[in-house]
Amino acid sequence: MIREMKSAVSSSLLNSKFLLNPIPLSRFISLKSLFLPKLSLTPITNLPSSSSSSAPLRSISSMASSFNPEQARVPSALPLPAPPLTKFNIGLCQLSVTSDKKRNISHAKNAIEEAASKGAKLVLLPEIWNSPYSNDSFAVFAEDIDAGGDASPSTAMLSEVSKRLNITIIGGSIPERFGDRLYNTCCIFGSDGELKAKHRKMWGVLELASAMISGAHLLCYPGAFNMTTGPLHWELLQRARATDNQLYVATCSPARDTGAGYTAWGHSTLVGPFGEVIATTEHEEDIIIAEIDYSILDQRRTSLPLNKQRRGDLYQLVDVQRLNSE
Repeated sequence: MIREMKSAVSSSLLNSKFLLNPIPLSRFISLKSLFLPKLSLTPITNLPSSSSSSAPLRSISSMASSFNPEQARVPSALPLPAPPLTKFNIGLCQLSVTSDKKRNISHAKNAIEEAASKGAKLVLLPEIWNSPYSNDSFAVFAEDIDAGGDASPSTAMLSEVSKRLNITIIGGSIPERFGDRLYNTCCIFGSDGELKAKHRKMWGVLELASAMISGAHLLCYPGAFNMTTGPLHWELLQRARATDNQLYVATCSPARDTGAGYTAWGHSTLVGPFGEVIATTEHEEDIIIAEIDYSILDQRRTSLPLNKQRRGDLYQLVDVQRLNSE
């Protein structure tokens, strides 16, 4: 969800690096205005009787080919390497969190080890798993991730465990101190124990997925939706992003603590490329082990060829930075 981070998720989360290293929206501009052409379509029921029954289908097919889907992105998306593994198990660790940081780190370590013992090659942790989810806690629990070592015991643990168990860990998120600023930061460690990528949370990533991701196989979202947005939006957004982009979506939440200042919804979930819920849990602490099979993605994308239906004749997503550098 693997020999190293560049393996099973290389063509998914890491190489779709817009999620891990978000690109400002100002980098992307639209060059075309949305002026719809005037169409004169003869109703199918009014076609001349001499027309063959397949004529309407040929006309529709011809119209679709004029959409120029390859021009919907400029420059065209970079091809991603095929993942060396097509099947593997992902582990979603829905953890309880307390005000004891050492306990939280040890508890996460035990959960990762348990997930790996059950066959997980990719392990996903929740959002803010080493600290209570509260503004007054973030500054106290924040770590200097870049400094590492004793300055970041949470990531030091993730590095040690990923190397020892030969797995990839998407380390949920922890409060990060960078200078005089605080960030909600996700770190990804490969099976060599090295930090492969770091993402500082930004709002709107779920709605940016379609715009930013091309060719990805898996999107992973550590999250902590509350008791209002959780029942309304948590599963809805996951299934929508999986359907929009025809890929897997994995989410991991903290377990629910009704005595905490912030009450998480829970329900960590894996969703398949047709928007189907493959595995999920309730709100209690739990570890989900589920199989991801990349080989079915081509089948799904062939059955519903969304990429071939993009309206390159009407709009473009332009990567200005890359366009200017080529």
